[in-house]
Amino acid sequence: MEQVSRRMHPQRIDALRGALVPLAKQLDEARVRLANEAAPEGLADLRDQLLRAAEHSAQSVALFVDTTPAPDAIARVLRGMHEHCRAQDALFPLRSIPPVNRYFLEPQLHERLEDFAGEPSADPEAGLFSASNSGDQRGGFSLYVPERGDADRPRALVVALHGGMGHGADFIWTWMREARSRGFLLLAPTSRETTWSFNGPDVDGPAIRAMVASVKERWNIDAERVLLTGLSDGATFALLSGLGEDSPFTALAPLSGVLHPANLSNGNLERAEGRRIYLVHGALDWMFPVQVAREAARLLREAGAELVYREIENLSHAYAREENAAILEWFDPALALDQE
Repeated sequence: MEQVSRRMHPQRIDALRGALVPLAKQLDEARVRLANEAAPEGLADLRDQLLRAAEHSAQSVALFVDTTPAPDAIARVLRGMHEHCRAQDALFPLRSIPPVNRYFLEPQLHERLEDFAGEPSADPEAGLFSASNSGDQRGGFSLYVPERGDADRPRALVVALHGGMGHGADFIWTWMREARSRGFLLLAPTSRETTWSFNGPDVDGPAIRAMVASVKERWNIDAERVLLTGLSDGATFALLSGLGEDSPFTALAPLSGVLHPANLSNGNLERAEGRRIYLVHGALDWMFPVQVAREAARLLREAGAELVYREIENLSHAYAREENAAILEWFDPALALDQE
């Protein structure tokens, strides 16, 4: 499903469905076997948690491959992506098991599973937290605090903003593997409404700044290493809010978004001078054509921003997760895996 998400394009949906159909059958057969087999003694809870993850996975694939004509076909695909995130949420508590441990680590660390074998930690200040951020709630956040590393040492914070119709409890999984592997805190807010408040009164910007301040109060955050990133509407809002007067962010990394027109009138372009920005866009973006991103890059460069512009040839309006490592190492070389 990660590969499906990366390759998402309206014209590719049928091909993606075709690739998933045989996997859907295998997954459903395995899920039924797991549900019907008696759990070994002492492992019933583990089996039940694994079954929950499998059920979300099966539902994710089933929703995506369903070709029944319906007015909500796009919504069904989006629900499938949501179920994929719920599967990861159900699987994450089992990360002390080697195959699950491996899934939630970057490939370079797959030979070092023993370094992460003690998780989940008993430390109440580490792990995955949620504040008013269940699936039916808006305006809250999800937060991951690494279970490894020196909690007394100031650590970097990455704030990741979901796209329109999205949710922080889903979007946090886009960065979880890297946060766990590299040891930075990861904050995923949820917008008050179905998308961020870049049209009308800004209710989300102050809320995000308050969330960042709250995390800084409780955990040891390096104020010079706070990155704001986002996808689509989240990228648009990352630029709009991140260039604001009282922004706590030291670098911005918007993916597949636009430079909102308000930036041209509210002083943000003047404040872009000297700001570090890593801008990513797909050459095949069907929602925000790449010409819009090229113009944004031109304006930001002319404003004096320290800009990295990445135009990805085979990317549509989707999240280029392969950019995460490059973004992190651009943002803070100390987060490179070879620093471990």
